[in-house]
Order: sequence, then structure tokens, then C-alpha cells
Amino acid sequence: MSDKSTDLFLERIATALERIAPPEKKINNLNQGEGFVFDSKTGLLRPVEEINRIPLSLLQGIKHQKEILLKNTLNFAENLPANNALLWGARGTGKSSLVKAVHAEVLTKTKASHLKLVEIHREDISELPDLLTLLSQNKNYKFILLCDDLSFDAGENTYKSLKAALDGGIEGKPENVLFYATSNRRHLMPRDMMENERSTAINPSESVEEKVSLSDRFGIWVGFHNMSQEIFLEIVYAYCDEFKIPTDKVTLKSEALEWSITRGARSGRVAWQFVQDLAGRNKIKIN
Repeated sequence: MSDKSTDLFLERIATALERIAPPEKKINNLNQGEGFVFDSKTGLLRPVEEINRIPLSLLQGIKHQKEILLKNTLNFAENLPANNALLWGARGTGKSSLVKAVHAEVLTKTKASHLKLVEIHREDISELPDLLTLLSQNKNYKFILLCDDLSFDAGENTYKSLKAALDGGIEGKPENVLFYATSNRRHLMPRDMMENERSTAINPSESVEEKVSLSDRFGIWVGFHNMSQEIFLEIVYAYCDEFKIPTDKVTLKSEALEWSITRGARSGRVAWQFVQDLAGRNKIKIN
């Protein structure tokens, strides 16, 4: 085979390889919104037209939690040291709502258009290291990664990917990324899973320690607890004032408490569901 034929043959091979090789992943749509969702199929970010959130002022009964997360997020937006945060506790108490509200508050306070909120689903946590690599290439932006309802069940090993990503390995965690997770479990593992590890492991303390140490990767723990009747009513009153729902306060209190009893819980989520029902009965649109 002549040199010319060899060159043409090699050129055809190179062209064919370029056609079948996957394109290099790059995030180039960060100017299309304030919030994004990680798309595991493409490995890229899908812009959210309008983030589903409520104003920070409407989150009642969690003043201390608001102060902690707002201060940490402001530090991050202003290039100051900040910690990953685990928001844990009772369901429906405003954990994910607080993250989204704080993001909006920081945008308002600092005009930090470079601060983006990115949601990654629990089942995609194994791809977190690849996502961090992509985000780290966009130095002009800062990212709050939110994983809602994060927890791990028996037999799952994806928590190891999260541990590695939070630690950052030898490269370290990207300076432009902060990780916020919400969970009903303080240690992200069910109690029966931890007890099973103690009963079956050769060295129980080491086995449990490996799993519990995941929550230690979060510099900030913010606890949310079951709310009192008083706080539940404060939330309802605040919503009614915000959306100008006319109602007698005595009747409102009675109906709100009845609603919470039938739901078997008092929480911000239950209060919001009641207000939605109340607004519908009064033909009032809320957003």
C-alpha cells in the first residue's frame, strides 16, 4: 500500500471515529434561567422557566433555620467560605422550600445573577462526580446543588459517590459549588439498616461509622421539628394575608385546626394545602 493510500485510509478511520465518538459535554445555557434540573439522560442541565417557591418571609416558625442558611448562602455568593448543608427533620416543615426561598433572597440582596440553583434527583447521585466536573468548568458562575429527600436504603452503595464528591478527592471540591440536601433522616440511613450493620458486621463499630460518617461531610446541620398549633396557625394567617383571602379569624382557626386533625399532622405543607382549598372555595387565584 502506497503512502498516499495509507494516508487516505487512516484519514477515513479518523473521520469515522469522530462521527461515532460522543460529543464533548459543555454547559452553555446558564444564561437561560436562575434554576436548572440535572438531566441524567444527557448529562447536562435543563433550564426551569419559573422556580416553584414562596417568599422567605412566608416561612414561619423557622427563624433560626432561616438565619443559618441565609448567612451561609450569602457568604458563598460573596466569595467567602461556606459549608455544605444538610437540612433534616420532620416531613413538610419547609426544608426544600427554605433552600429555594433563600436562593431568591440572596439574588435580591446581592444582585448575584451568577448564582444558579441546580436540582439533582436522588436516583442520579451516582453521577454527581461527573456533574461537579462540568460545573467546575464554568468559573464565572456559582452553583447551589439541591438534592431533595436524600436518603439511602439497605444494599445501596451510591452514598459512596456522594462521600467522594463532598470530599473532592485529591482535586478538592470545586470552589464554585455548594451542596444542600434535605432528608427526613439525620444520618441519611434508616435506623434498622444501622442496627443490622451492628449485628452482622465483623467489626460493627467500623461498619456503622462508615455509613454515619456521610452526614459528617456536611459542615452545617439544620434541624426541623414538628410544629406547635400556634406556629401552624401563624403560617395559615400569613398565607391568607399574603393572598388577601377574606375570612373571619375565628372561623379560619376552627377550619384550619380541623384540616390538620383530618390530615394527622401540623406542618407547612398541610397549611399550604388548607390555604389552597380555602382560596378555591373563595374563587381566589394564588401562585
